[in-house]
Amino acid sequence: MTETALLPTAPLRARAEIDLAALRANVRALRERAPGAALMAVVKSDAYGHGALRCAREAVAAGASWLGTATPEEALVLRAKGGLPDGVRIMCWLWTPGGPWREAIDADLDVSVSGMWALREVSDAARAAGRPARVQLKADTGLGRNGCQPGDWAELVGAALDAERAGLVRVTGLWSHFACADEPGHPSIAAQLGAFRELVGYAERQGVRPEVRHIANSPATLTLPESHFDLVRTGIALYGISPSPEVGVPADFGLRPVMTLSASLALVKHVPAGHGVSYGHHYTTPGETTLGLVPLGYADGIPRHASGAGPVLVGGKWRTVAGRIAMDQFVVDLGGDEPAVGAEAVLFGPGDRGEPTAEDWAQAAGTIAYEIVTRIGTRVPRVHVNEVASGAGS
Repeated sequence: MTETALLPTAPLRARAEIDLAALRANVRALRERAPGAALMAVVKSDAYGHGALRCAREAVAAGASWLGTATPEEALVLRAKGGLPDGVRIMCWLWTPGGPWREAIDADLDVSVSGMWALREVSDAARAAGRPARVQLKADTGLGRNGCQPGDWAELVGAALDAERAGLVRVTGLWSHFACADEPGHPSIAAQLGAFRELVGYAERQGVRPEVRHIANSPATLTLPESHFDLVRTGIALYGISPSPEVGVPADFGLRPVMTLSASLALVKHVPAGHGVSYGHHYTTPGETTLGLVPLGYADGIPRHASGAGPVLVGGKWRTVAGRIAMDQFVVDLGGDEPAVGAEAVLFGPGDRGEPTAEDWAQAAGTIAYEIVTRIGTRVPRVHVNEVASGAGS
């Protein structure tokens, strides 16, 4: 086992252990779900909090041939520091006017275009660069977020083909995104698939010859084989978290959670009955007991909404956050148990040691597991274990 921490001195106040062997196994399991399609590993937002550069390398080592980010800045860092093999494509899709189009072209990124303003800006950058931009046209098939409206699709496709004939762009992809693929049977799924096929068909009849057509996100990759087309974009499932309880738990799809978040107890003390705990005294001890201080708080990404509900494994038993979660710490009622100061408190992990999972914290906070792992802050070192891929940067 290999292990690298941002802080080499032990013990750590807290750590987010990232099991890269689990990530590689998840890539292989997802590829088996979509054997006829290439796989994009989405590593936006620092790989959902798991560490983008290392996760990108490991995903590629396991068979991902594309990487995806939201912002161009994320993609540019990957290209510069990722230590990736030749031929790995990187796509980014969240652009605003005046973005780094020229840098993206020079870095050989695939850039998403949803409207005429973006096509004009990327064409100008390509003219200045003296080489065509790799452009993927995004259609809004019903999500109502980014993407070109169907009524404007003909104009965008026609302008893109004009730019392609002028040597300014190469239309490498046609794509869209589901709104409700995490809700099996939702009527919007079939409607969006139909709209996507129609819009892709129109573009191809006009002369677009894309390298890839793609609409499948993690839940669609897992449950909608008819949506796989040429490429599937896997985000949260890559990190071993189910897109939703309705779709299934990770084990149902052969996935294993990659992140385990733990901390060392900073204090264990005896208190009498009726003792208030944390701000506002929303919790008072029902009897004489022991309290454990966990040195993590909302500044580290622990959701304050989980006050009084967040589960923690200490000494082999589930405990619950007692009172409010503060900026840097929270308390658990140990019920008279006396673990040593420095004992491990596990907030979440795969669950096979009896610890809570990110989904358990999501339920406690009234949110989704995506948010639980993504929000873990930079004060918590990522400790990557079981690494096999190598490359520059960290």
